[in-house]
Amino acid sequence: MPHSAWDLRPDVIYLNHGSFGPSPRVVIEERCRWYRELEAEPMDFYTRRLEAALAEARGALAKFVGTSGDNLIFVDNATWAMNVVAESCDLQPGDEVLLNDHEYGAVHRIWERRCRERGAKLVVAKIPTPLQTVDDVIEPIFAAVTPRTRLIVFSHVTSPTAIIFPTAEICRRARELGVMTCVDGPHALVMTDVQLDQFDCDYYCASNHKWLCAPFGSGFLYVHPRRQSGVQPVVTSWGRSYPPDLAPAWHNEFTWGGTRDYSAYLATPKAIEFIESVGISTFREHAHRLARQAREQITRLTGREPLVPDDLAWYGSMISLPLPRGDALELHKAIWDRYRIEVPIIDWGGQRLVRPSAHLYTCSADIDRLVAALQTLL
Repeated sequence: MPHSAWDLRPDVIYLNHGSFGPSPRVVIEERCRWYRELEAEPMDFYTRRLEAALAEARGALAKFVGTSGDNLIFVDNATWAMNVVAESCDLQPGDEVLLNDHEYGAVHRIWERRCRERGAKLVVAKIPTPLQTVDDVIEPIFAAVTPRTRLIVFSHVTSPTAIIFPTAEICRRARELGVMTCVDGPHALVMTDVQLDQFDCDYYCASNHKWLCAPFGSGFLYVHPRRQSGVQPVVTSWGRSYPPDLAPAWHNEFTWGGTRDYSAYLATPKAIEFIESVGISTFREHAHRLARQAREQITRLTGREPLVPDDLAWYGSMISLPLPRGDALELHKAIWDRYRIEVPIIDWGGQRLVRPSAHLYTCSADIDRLVAALQTLL
């Protein structure tokens, strides 16, 4: 896929799609089309067309992630979705919520607050690296489960360490114990298979603006039918457009949240169409090849052991690699100021990591320039 599908700055090497994934031009144009339709006749758009348009877009997204449209709602991003889950989870004093030390910082903050409000306890399992087998992930998690554990929250693909967790197996083990699961999945869409009905998790939170390349401000929350009756929005409004002529459903409460711009949601099917036109396997092969190139070259440069085996089952289009100890913020600033390379430098558990990510616009020379910059700065 030519670089020209995106309107990217020519003076920047963008290796941070895993944080903020820019949309290709066709998706931006689709979002603008929907916004122009809103501005052309707002009353008609909001009161007569919005519900049907959202239902159609939700159905396309649901098909892409292996479930029914009735099990999804659009939200701004995975963080918003996680807040809905936290507010809807009826924790009691003494209950425990289990996370692990590879989780995203905002997720920790959400559940710290919810547990504090409800008199529950937040437990954080330690998952040491480097990892060799799936049991190295699964066993520390379930060793921390107690009779008081109500919910396990974990990433499908971790943010700081970029590791693909064995999601289906964790959900299966949790179900056997009668423990709910909430999967934080913003990095997983397109990078790896997301089949929600097969996972049988209770909740799945996602951002569509990463590998799927949907517009910023588009994400979703999946709720299994067994949990839908207890889910409530974090902001109460009318819930539905006027007139309310559709059959009652749990997701109705999330349709109408006020006078907002819904174009990011409605342009999501165009992002699906774009990535499928290229070919998901084409994207995965290209991006993983570049992530592997980064792994080989940076490991050779630093002599530091990678966090996971060299296998597509462990990492996809994004990889975190250990660097020598030092100031992460200082290195991040230097890479940008001197080389105009956008790449996260992460301080995680006392380790300094670099986390390059690749999409269709990334090329081998981009990785070479990152490695050359690291060689000079380190």
